[in-house]
Amino acid sequence: MDAQKPGPQRRPLVVANWKLNGSRRSNQALLEALVAGWKAQSGSAEVAICPPFIYLPQAAELLEKSEFYLGGQNLSQYSEGAYTGEVSGKMLAETGCRYVIIGHSERRQLFNETDELVAEKFAAALSHGLTPILCVGESLEECDGGHTLAVVGRQLGVVIDKVGLEAFARAVVAYEPVWAIGTGRHATPADAQRVHAYIRERLGVQGETIQVLYGGSVKPDNAPELFAMADIDGGLIGGASLKSEDFLAICRAAG
Repeated sequence: MDAQKPGPQRRPLVVANWKLNGSRRSNQALLEALVAGWKAQSGSAEVAICPPFIYLPQAAELLEKSEFYLGGQNLSQYSEGAYTGEVSGKMLAETGCRYVIIGHSERRQLFNETDELVAEKFAAALSHGLTPILCVGESLEECDGGHTLAVVGRQLGVVIDKVGLEAFARAVVAYEPVWAIGTGRHATPADAQRVHAYIRERLGVQGETIQVLYGGSVKPDNAPELFAMADIDGGLIGGASLKSEDFLAICRAAG
């Protein structure tokens, strides 16, 4: 199969994951620069911004008249109840979110989220009308051991068993090799394409239309080559999303 575009026509998507960063002043400056810059470059990609929970109302206000979507970085598997410190899908939807990141590698590694918990959160997101961005990916040890596809397949499989393949028609998948997040390293376009193609194959019919993103040290200089691959529809962007010029360049590379 030719790895170069054009392939099936899926609208590119670029998602900014601010992680644990931001302040009201810096958020306003960044979002105003992004809105103005994106309007000026008239891009065709979809763009979503995922700030920390406490800044969602501010971001919703600043993005209200823009073409950008809003997303959460995580959510509880519960809708309500005695779960101190948790944020539900219902709350995210009420705040104006369209997307929510599910199972980011930092949640899996640092907060011990299991495949089963990730599947529960995926189901919770769908139940509240949110579009889950399901993160999958392998560690350096798993990559070096040749287990990349087995790990990604397992992570997808648990979610499929929970919600069924049809549910992926309302979802996004992000492949993020753990060893490439925040390290400056990234998968080669060919390696990333191989995993993205596998994800589509694993999802069957739904895999033909679902947006599959690449996440892992995406920068303005490597984004064009990555996004040129037939099965890479955009990116889940961490550190580079905190710099307006870098993030706009990545968005421009996507479409």
